[in-house]
Amino acid sequence: MKTIFLIRHAKAESGQSINDEDRKLTEKGKSDARMMAKRLLDREISIEAFISSPAKRALKTCKLFAEVFGVEKDSIIQLPDLYMPEIADFENVIVDIDDDLNTVAIFSHNYGVTEFANSLQIATIDNMPTCSIFAFRCEIEHWSEMQNAKKHLLFFDYPKIV
Repeated sequence: MKTIFLIRHAKAESGQSINDEDRKLTEKGKSDARMMAKRLLDREISIEAFISSPAKRALKTCKLFAEVFGVEKDSIIQLPDLYMPEIADFENVIVDIDDDLNTVAIFSHNYGVTEFANSLQIATIDNMPTCSIFAFRCEIEHWSEMQNAKKHLLFFDYPKIV
């Protein structure tokens, strides 16, 4: 079994006068990221790899999760394909994950993250809010088998769910 925590970056500053990739998290976004990471810890979840878009808002969200989990920030895997991704980009990232890893967190952006979650056909969501977590498990031994595997929704959580 393999488990993925698909996470949309936390709330970021507006991009009106700044390059989109350089948008930083707001204070609320930082607070939400820490809170959502803590919620995962409260579920006694361990994450073996943190994989992120290199855009500042996604990477900072990932770093805050890693910090809460006590993971060194330099172990974060940054993949440009996770910046403004399409469904195929997620699939390509997943099939390349080391098979020794069983539980990974992937940090990315909308609209791609919502489209990918819906493509799994285990739940239908209108929108993944900022800092939301779509957690699912695949009945596979190798990440390369993910696309055709039986999948199970574990949970969908976001900051405004109390």
